Amino acid sequence: MKEIWFSKSRVFTTTVIVLSALLIAGCRVENSHKSAGLQQVPFSSVIVADRFWAPRIETNRTVTIPHNFKKCEETGRIDNFAKAGGLMKGKFEGIRFNDSDVFKVIEGAAYSMGLYPDPYLDKYLDDLIAKITAAQEDDGYLYTCRTIDPNNLPDDAGKTRWSYLASSHELYNVGHLYEAAAAHYRATGKRTLLDVAIKNADLIDRTFGPGKKRDVPGHQEIEIGLVKLYRLTGNEKYLKLAKFFLDQRGRPEGHHLYGEYSQDHKLVIDQNEAVGHAVRAAYMYSAMGDVALLTGDQSYIQALDRIWQDVVSKKLYLTGGIGARGGGESFGSDYELPNKTAYCETCAAIANAMWNYRMFLLHGDAKYIDVLERVIYNGFLSGVSMKGDEFFYQNPLESSGNYQRTPWFGCACCPTNVVRFIPSLPGYAYAQQNDDLYVNLFIAGTAIIRTNSNIIYLKQQTHYPWDGSVEIMVEPTRLQEFTIYVRIPGWARNQPLPGDLYHYSSESVSTGHKITLKVNGGTVSPVTDKGFARIRRKWEKGDVIELDLPVPIQRVFCHQNVKDNAGKAAIQRGPLVYCFEGVDNPQGVANLVLPPDAELHTEYRADLLGGIVTIRGKGKIQRPQSDGKTSLEDIEVVAIPYYAWAHRGSSRMAVWLPEPIEGESE
Repeated sequence: MKEIWFSKSRVFTTTVIVLSALLIAGCRVENSHKSAGLQQVPFSSVIVADRFWAPRIETNRTVTIPHNFKKCEETGRIDNFAKAGGLMKGKFEGIRFNDSDVFKVIEGAAYSMGLYPDPYLDKYLDDLIAKITAAQEDDGYLYTCRTIDPNNLPDDAGKTRWSYLASSHELYNVGHLYEAAAAHYRATGKRTLLDVAIKNADLIDRTFGPGKKRDVPGHQEIEIGLVKLYRLTGNEKYLKLAKFFLDQRGRPEGHHLYGEYSQDHKLVIDQNEAVGHAVRAAYMYSAMGDVALLTGDQSYIQALDRIWQDVVSKKLYLTGGIGARGGGESFGSDYELPNKTAYCETCAAIANAMWNYRMFLLHGDAKYIDVLERVIYNGFLSGVSMKGDEFFYQNPLESSGNYQRTPWFGCACCPTNVVRFIPSLPGYAYAQQNDDLYVNLFIAGTAIIRTNSNIIYLKQQTHYPWDGSVEIMVEPTRLQEFTIYVRIPGWARNQPLPGDLYHYSSESVSTGHKITLKVNGGTVSPVTDKGFARIRRKWEKGDVIELDLPVPIQRVFCHQNVKDNAGKAAIQRGPLVYCFEGVDNPQGVANLVLPPDAELHTEYRADLLGGIVTIRGKGKIQRPQSDGKTSLEDIEVVAIPYYAWAHRGSSRMAVWLPEPIEGESE
């Protein structure tokens, strides 16, 4: 593998010009199949040019993608395809679902290559796809461990095809193949991987469905991939097959039910709460959202609404993480949100973001973007190092100092998921419906958006999340009256997250600084619609929207039923959750106390952790006394954004700090 793939010398403005020309020319648009809800503006229509996300997207391109491919080579994941295709000899290496990791990295590489054409990466992918093509059996089956040696299979692969779908991941693997194939085709126009995907999907369609095999995958994913194939090809059988797999869950006819762990305990339309493996669950909810968007199925939408309410009211971490338990990588009981043992898998954060964006497309409500934003700035972003080559599998909210990111895992789902998620992030920034636009996320850069009757150029300027000033320049190709919906984040409206699981202290409620919105310098008081400021006018080239969001330091408390956070508070500023780390608080994190009246202030540190706003103030430290009581001593405390923890060696960390209790003396 050659590092020369990724040249860092490309001029960014040239990329903007080239991309704009491609978009205006209409090259390989996302899809022509209209759904019942809003439409996503593809990530390929958005150029990120800020100081927060642009460096991370570039690091993903220049470091994370080659790092992941290198690890796939070193661990035999790529050789498995060559062996299955008869291109080399040897036994299968690794665990049964290793194929999926390669597919995910291909997907991320394709996303990146769609914005940054690279002949070396293009050639690498061509060679890799040739191995995948060789590994595919004549009827379309693709599962390298069985093809290489069907008599010596890794654990849980099943003795024969489809014989142990609860754990084999045969269908999970190819779901990621379909997603990679769609991304590769859109980036390059080449059908090489798409043909492999279609051949496999046709086999699956011949094998499963009404009157055929009625089993379902233990790990959901193929449903998302099938919808992407439908969107790309227009072949309705893929959409019907995705819906079949969803509708078959909870039906004992045709397969032995897998239970709550795999969300196979009830029909999906009868499920009311999030249970079981968090990644499987959120992938399933994402697929249900996809199908509902395309079919308008109200029973799906109603089930999703119930499950979403269950999560945001009882099972969502302040960081946007989901999955309280390490056992089964699963959701816990209601209000079970431990900090030190929180699992909060990086993959689960990604799946949660995917699900919430689909909920937004269904309902057009900003509350879903509030959750998505919380995920990407906190629970997801902590999962990858700033250098781009080390990762967290778990993302706890408290640590005794025993957590460090690592370059790889035996089960490498998280590093390979990071690779594909980061370059897709710009696709969450905007949406459209007919001729109207939605501004969801505040990220400096440009976008070209096709509506029903116009092409609209948007340019954002902002230093978000460090401050709340946002300027949006609007340039429609032709003068036209339409509506622009600008999200007013929940955190700026005195609601940390939807529901009553979290709330601000009365002192933290923002009253001194008001949200202001201007158009061409004049203050406007737009109607607020589902968390969006609704601005309707005849837009002309050069019109400018200015949004000013106050970004105070806010103290957050948990619902009283969350026992682990009783008597504790957390600190938030804008969309960022903060934490206290031992390296900044050498007198100890475990015994820090945050008084209700502690004066806190911000300090921008350009020299620290890539440039961050720290929060400093007067806290207290608990000291045990000989009489059994506890004394409190004044101490300077420092907090950093949660995503930035564990970058300076091992040390203790905590998001939630106790407040003083009676019986403690100063």
